[in-house]
Amino acid sequence: MRNNGATARHHRLIYLLNVAQRRLQHWMAAQPRSEVTPAQAGLLFILGKHDGVLMGEAGAALDMGPAGISGLVDRSAAAGLVERRADREDGRAWRVWLTPKGRTALAQAKTGAAEVNAALMDGFTSAEIDIVARWLTSIQDKFPRSSDE
Repeated sequence: MRNNGATARHHRLIYLLNVAQRRLQHWMAAQPRSEVTPAQAGLLFILGKHDGVLMGEAGAALDMGPAGISGLVDRSAAAGLVERRADREDGRAWRVWLTPKGRTALAQAKTGAAEVNAALMDGFTSAEIDIVARWLTSIQDKFPRSSDE
């Protein structure tokens, strides 16, 4: 079922989405037990599934451009969470690997993410969450990342 302009309620979706994203990000960053930033946690999650990923692949998975992923990897390496190594087959490419400290932080981030996801889903049915997830995912298709970022 599609909404048409004449009958759709005005939900201020842009405003609601922006406020929700900012509040969640600030809340997560302010948690006292949080040893990593939300962006670092995202990188750790990617490396948890594919340790040694190319930096460009990690950037694409996090919807970041080359400068953004480079800065994130630099900060994460400085924190002792990851290690950057030259790719064996392409000396121009870099791969990112979890350190032991990064593995510990990943386990903590997984626990924290499960708690936050549970709070986000509280009060909603599984079917409602499926719709929200489908809607949020559709935004990525409707508004693709610019190739020059």
